[in-house]
Parts: sequence; structure tokens; C-alpha cells
Amino acid sequence: MNSNHTSLGAKADKETVRRHNLSLVLRAVRDEGEATRAGVAGRVGLTRAAVSSLVEQLLDSGFLSESGKTFSGQAGRPGTVLKVTRSGPAGIGVEINIDYVSVCVVDLAGTDRVRLTEHLDNRGAAPAGVLARGARIAARTLESAAEQELHPVGVQLALPGLVSGGTVRQAPNLGWNRVPAEELFARALAGLRPDTPALPVSSENEANLAALAELWFGDLGPIRTFLYLTGEIGVGGALVLDGELLRGAHGFAGEIGHVVADATGPLCRCGSRGCLEQYAGLSALLRAAGVDEDSGAPGLAELARRVTAGDPLAVAAVERAGTMLGRVLSGAVNLLDPDAVVLGGIYRELMPRLSPAADRELTARVVSGLWPRDSGRLRASSSAGDAARGAAALVVRSVLADPVAYAGRGARRGTD
Repeated sequence: MNSNHTSLGAKADKETVRRHNLSLVLRAVRDEGEATRAGVAGRVGLTRAAVSSLVEQLLDSGFLSESGKTFSGQAGRPGTVLKVTRSGPAGIGVEINIDYVSVCVVDLAGTDRVRLTEHLDNRGAAPAGVLARGARIAARTLESAAEQELHPVGVQLALPGLVSGGTVRQAPNLGWNRVPAEELFARALAGLRPDTPALPVSSENEANLAALAELWFGDLGPIRTFLYLTGEIGVGGALVLDGELLRGAHGFAGEIGHVVADATGPLCRCGSRGCLEQYAGLSALLRAAGVDEDSGAPGLAELARRVTAGDPLAVAAVERAGTMLGRVLSGAVNLLDPDAVVLGGIYRELMPRLSPAADRELTARVVSGLWPRDSGRLRASSSAGDAARGAAALVVRSVLADPVAYAGRGARRGTD
């Protein structure tokens, strides 16, 4: 073999190892919150000398900061405390939903630093117009991030419906079919920021991103396999298996809102009948409770008020939704055997009245032993489990996975 080729191969391998180890050290500090060089070395299994060299590179590139205080939790001399920087690279998540747009910026520590939400009726609106609205909100969020010396390195869109290859293949409640969402959003954002480098834009189903946010920031403890349902105008779902999304053969797994709960039920926008969202989606719930079905968030607040007051129509609507949820979920639990079923979106607020009916159905229909009564496996999502945060965090995880690729986009070396 040519010696030049051998030398180039050795250099490439060495660079690959260096990039891997930089990621290892950065993620170790992030996971600990605060750490010393010695503590990181013990966690990642590298020598103290190697970790010290890697830490210096991360400090110089602006990914880590070093405080003046010392920590003597390990044997030997006290070490200065390392933390991921509060400035520099960050992620921006943009959730486009039927009646709102929510944008947030997350820093390297996973902290939600900037948040803007606008309630908008996007039903029937032109896709380019809806995405342009999202871009305008995102541009304002980027200005707020810059004031905090945060520099988002990418945008992740959280979109309802079937999302693949940058396109919304179908989103029945928005009336979208084959919409090139990434392209339209990127063009709109670039037009609002002509003097700045274009940010890369990617996209994912919003329920998947909400499930990831629940996994990364929620209250699941050791649970790594769970079903996640988010209730909005429609009903979205995701399955996390051993800490990873189950996407299916074509990337569309999780469309539980269009599983049939009653084959003789009402016609759904997807073309089928009796889909779960015709009973448990927000519009269906409000309609059944005698509340304006197009009233969005104010309608949900009114529904919750009526349920608390014992209004018969409202109570019956929520209990029927719980029954249909339990009926559909029982099939999913029998098939997939998750450790928990997590209900997010509108279901968090309705959980006290919704869960008993759902749990009864699950107990009655799931194979004996898989769903013990009052097991606590049916639970509300945490407040941290939202799609915009999950989207922004997904961008951040790309930085943590390969900080070299993003070097130069953060604040330079400093101390807290």
C-alpha cells in the first residue's frame, strides 16, 4: 500500500477519534451540569491528560465555560468547575399547528431561553402564508436570542400530519397536501434576514418531537419505552422504543388519531369514518360539549370550566373521549407492550376527568397482566414535553454530537 495513503488514513482515523472524544467530553459536562476535569475523566474513561487537552479545545471554541470556584469532591487537588456555556450555539424550534405557532430557542444545556407563541387560525390558509407567519415569529425570536449572545445554528420545524423529506405529504386538519414546508419556510426566513447567513432548516412530525421532549426533559424517570399522544384539533401519536423513535417503514408511524374507534362513526377529514380524533380531538370535544368548535384555546378553557362545574354535556363529552382513547390505546398496548402511555396537549388539562374512563377501557381490553388496574402507567405529560422545545433540542443534539462542525459559531473563551 502507498505510504501516503497509509498516512492519510491514519490522520483521518485520528481526527475521527478526536471529534468523537470532544463530543464525549462535552456531553459529559452537559449531563452533569457542573463537573471538573477529573470528574469528566472518571465518567468517560479517558486519562486526565487527554480530558484536559479536550477541555481546553472546548473552552477555546466557546462550548464550555470555566468558573472561578473550585470543587473538591474527588481525590487530589481541587479542580475548577466546568459548565456548558450559556452563550454561543443554540437550536431553534418552530411548531406550526392548526391554531397556533410556537417558537423557542434552546441553549446547549437544554434550557428554554426564548419563547414566543401566537394563536392563529391556520385552517384553510395558504401553506406559504402560514409558513411565512412562522418565519416572522422565528425572526423575532432570533433577535431576542442574539441579545443573549445565543447563535442558533439551525431550525427544526415541528409539523402536523405525514412529514417526510422536507414535505408535508398530508395534514388533513390544515388541508395541506405535498407542501414543501422546509423550502417555503427557509425562503421566507432568508427574505427577512437578507444580511445574515441562511440557517439550515429541517422538519419532523410534531408528535414525534413532543415525545422526544418528554423523553429528554420530562418526568419519566427510568422509562425509555412509551406511547405518547398529543391532543390538539387532531390527535397525534409517537412511540419511543428504548429511547429511540419508532418511525416505521416510510417514516409515518404514530398516526393514532386516524385509527378507527367506531366504524359507523362520523366522517373524518382523512376520508375514513369513526377515527379517534372524531371523538377525542379538540374540535370534536368542544362540539359535543356545546362549545364553539372553532374557539381553540379559549374553548378549551371553557370546556374545562364546564367540566369542573359538572355540566352534563361537557362531562359526557370528556368521558366519551376517554372511553374512545382507552379503546384505541388498548390495541396499541397489546401490540407494543410499552412501559407507559403519556397524554399531552389538551389532555394534560383534562386528565382528571379523562383518565378514569380511559383506564377502565385499558384494564378491560388489555391482555391480563399487561395493564394492572391503577398501575400509574397512564399519565399526563410534563409541562416540558412540547414539540417546539423538542425541535430546538434536536438541533442542539447535533451540536453535542459533533462540536467541531459548529466551532467558530459560539462565544470565545471566557469564565462565568
